[in-house]
Amino acid sequence: MRISRIETFLVPPRWLFVRVETDDGIVGWGEPVVEGRSETVRTAVEQLSELLIGQDPLRIEDLWQVMTKGSFYRGGAILASAVAGLDQALWDIHGKSLGVPVHQLLGGHVRDRIRMYGWIGGDEPAEIADAVEAQLSVGLTAVKMNASGRMKALGSVAAINEVVERVAAAREVLGPHRDVAVDFHGRFTLADTRRIAPLLEPLHPFFLEEPTVPENSHLIGGLTRSTTIPVATGERLYNRQEFLPVLQAGIAVAQPDLSHAGGITEVRKIASLAEVFDVQLAPHCPLGPLALAACLQVGFATPNFLIQEQSIGIHYNQGAEVLDYVLDKTPLKFVDGYVERLTAPGLGIEIDESAVRIADKTGHNWRSPVWRHDDGAYAEW
Repeated sequence: MRISRIETFLVPPRWLFVRVETDDGIVGWGEPVVEGRSETVRTAVEQLSELLIGQDPLRIEDLWQVMTKGSFYRGGAILASAVAGLDQALWDIHGKSLGVPVHQLLGGHVRDRIRMYGWIGGDEPAEIADAVEAQLSVGLTAVKMNASGRMKALGSVAAINEVVERVAAAREVLGPHRDVAVDFHGRFTLADTRRIAPLLEPLHPFFLEEPTVPENSHLIGGLTRSTTIPVATGERLYNRQEFLPVLQAGIAVAQPDLSHAGGITEVRKIASLAEVFDVQLAPHCPLGPLALAACLQVGFATPNFLIQEQSIGIHYNQGAEVLDYVLDKTPLKFVDGYVERLTAPGLGIEIDESAVRIADKTGHNWRSPVWRHDDGAYAEW
């Protein structure tokens, strides 16, 4: 069996899919994308395809090594994401070739279901209670919210109090038996995260996410040592080497993205490294069905897996939804806040190829928003 054809599809709302076909007709799908840079990743996939055409798709580790190290200049979000989607597709092919789900190839399942959470925003305080209720109504038992909108380097007393009030509004609806995670989204300085965290402790957040921008990961220990709230990070870290310092700094939750951090092959290794530090895995996934399915496959085979993010209904999804490109939506259905173990071969979902090809004709040009403070200076989004 050899790889004979590789195609990419730019599909709304902001995703890129890759289709890898073998000479005996097996098709694998993956999701290689950097939000706001889909076209750039598409070019990277096309270049990496030169290394894959004609190769044995079942030699996943070897192909991963070649894709990540086959150029003198390595790493970065674009390359890691291009590799990630292709890697997902190769695992999809491997599972389909044997008639088993990917988690079976990773050592078999260690759990029967995976807990899920949904995103509720948080920038607009008046909407929080209704947004939480909406997520509970579809069966979820955990949500994540932004701590704030744009945030100055040192927030005012009012701005800090508003963070606490928003989280308190969510906690009031959720009660003591459900969870709210709080995403700082890299918008806060370390000084402000250290001011806010003690104020949030009585509300018992599930975790505090990305309390500093990834280039300042060397500072994160200053927060983990000063709060009892579990600290999470990793959506903008792309390999084990980048995760090692934050694991050593005392984070509690590692959040690699299966479409950014080298795919199933690398995230599986990140999970094992995290286990050494007693750290739980909760993959970042505000993307489409293939990224989600890849996360779930890793989760079913990973002992230190905590919970899974998903983007059904997220505000980014304008013009298309996660399940729009899936033929059978049942495997991704929530049951009491969980997704049951995927049992179909490969990634465990069947892509509607016709819908994907039609969507690619429209494509998208989604870009991250550019925020500014009231003095005109750039603000972290």
